[in-house]
Amino acid sequence: MQRVAAIAGFAALVGLSAGVWYITQRPASDDAYAACRTSQIAGGQDQIGGPFTLVNGQGETVTDTDVITEPSLVYFGYTYCPDVCPFDVARNAEAIDLLDERGISATPVFISIDPDRDTPEVVADFASNLHEKMVGLTGSPEQVKAASQAYRTYYRKQDGDPEYYLVDHSTFTYLVLPEVGFVDFFRREVTPEQMADRVACFIGAS
Repeated sequence: MQRVAAIAGFAALVGLSAGVWYITQRPASDDAYAACRTSQIAGGQDQIGGPFTLVNGQGETVTDTDVITEPSLVYFGYTYCPDVCPFDVARNAEAIDLLDERGISATPVFISIDPDRDTPEVVADFASNLHEKMVGLTGSPEQVKAASQAYRTYYRKQDGDPEYYLVDHSTFTYLVLPEVGFVDFFRREVTPEQMADRVACFIGAS
């Protein structure tokens, strides 16, 4: 079974690639988004997120400012993932639809951590099959690594078959707001309804 870095139910979760602790506790009172958070990042929210340069489904080089033009749910995974990624990304897409029903526009973003197989055409097909607004991104191994490091995600290609390999990876979804950046993350057990509620809270507080 594919191993993942997210472990539900723990009070603290470790971002394996960078040693960042995700701590469940009461947010600081001076946090403008305190009413919306269920957890906070040790060292501050600015420890997560940042600029990236990747390639979209049309083969165009894009940056984070090109992609994050409205509230966005950012997920790092890969299209050949047999179970975890399809569930998580479909959950994110459903949350986007629930937000749309409330008159809130948001974008689901999928960033591949398997650039060897996930070409621009592959991520474009994957994204369009899951949601009409989903943005699929890939890039060179160096570009993908830099984006992953910015968001403190973990991934590691398993040994074995050179074509049908699995990739271990963290499974958080990140809420990113334009002009603000990363504001919160969602674990796998969060439902589409819960995700939509929290996203709406952050947008309302912006």
